[in-house]
Amino acid sequence: MTKPVPVAPALTTAAATWSVAAEAYDSDVVRALWRAYYTEVSDRWYLLHEGRVTEPVELEREIAAESGSDLAAPGGALLVARYGGEPAGTAGVRLLDASTAELKRVFVREDMRGRGGAAVLLAAVEDAARALGAERVVLDTRTDLVEARALYARHGYEETEPLTVRPYAEHWFAKKLV
Repeated sequence: MTKPVPVAPALTTAAATWSVAAEAYDSDVVRALWRAYYTEVSDRWYLLHEGRVTEPVELEREIAAESGSDLAAPGGALLVARYGGEPAGTAGVRLLDASTAELKRVFVREDMRGRGGAAVLLAAVEDAARALGAERVVLDTRTDLVEARALYARHGYEETEPLTVRPYAEHWFAKKLV
């Protein structure tokens, strides 16, 4: 039986409120957030390694390569964070086995950063992993995504040995869920 995905409590700030809720991986909101995510991480990689931004055909290939269906129930969850009601970020989780979940596509739009949304989103996706039965969360990321690595470290993720073999996986993290 599938457990419902919990929704994190809203975090109120002086200007607006963060809220997080489950959303379908193929919704227009998710598609727009993933396009922003892929554009940013792809452009960062190409600028670092080739001195250019992503070619449109490359971007479309990357977006099409992962539909996000693995982040749907019953074995996964996809969450969207909203700031003052406006879609601002996303994170997904999927079960790898009965006790291990993988964190995927953690992203907060650039214009929404610095407002505490990443922490709210990360807490909500960890709650979703617990609801799926996970006792541990793992993830991989790249060296140049220093902000992501710092976020994970601040929230109790520990760097670990390689857990995956993927083209852009350079750092691996794990966290026990209590």
